[in-house]
Amino acid sequence: MSKSIGLTVNGMLHEVAATSDTPLIYVLRNDLNLKGNRFGCGEGVCGCCTVLLDGHAVQSCSTPLAAAEGKTVTTIEGIGSDAAPHPLQQAFIEEQAGQCGYCLPGFIMGAVALLQRNPAPSDAEIATELDLHLCRCGAYDRIRRAIRRASQQMAETRERMA
Repeated sequence: MSKSIGLTVNGMLHEVAATSDTPLIYVLRNDLNLKGNRFGCGEGVCGCCTVLLDGHAVQSCSTPLAAAEGKTVTTIEGIGSDAAPHPLQQAFIEEQAGQCGYCLPGFIMGAVALLQRNPAPSDAEIATELDLHLCRCGAYDRIRRAIRRASQQMAETRERMA
């Protein structure tokens, strides 16, 4: 049975009518028209649908809407813009980290969560984060370089601001 569920997505409060077990990705894509996160496997193993839930990376295809109720959801649309891309988005562009690009929103959102937890991750920590995502094009080396680049650029920005 549908009910009204409130959640904050990219800083805006939304009320959606859905069952509590509806996968979050369906609400984001179909009800809120946020098409950045992609539907991949539908089982939470490919990472294409990764979003942040209260700052933690989750696969929105396997996260029920009830888990997001009253929490903050951040999608790829919520971290940057064409005019002011997030440092990770810019680094992915500079490193030409994607080929087809289908998986990139998930990789970027996972990397955002990683850099929020650890602003200077080791190569092993980056690799562990990447284990949660699949890229059919095999752009893993470029993706790792992009995450390292963003980490370094963000550190330089913090130093300048200090």
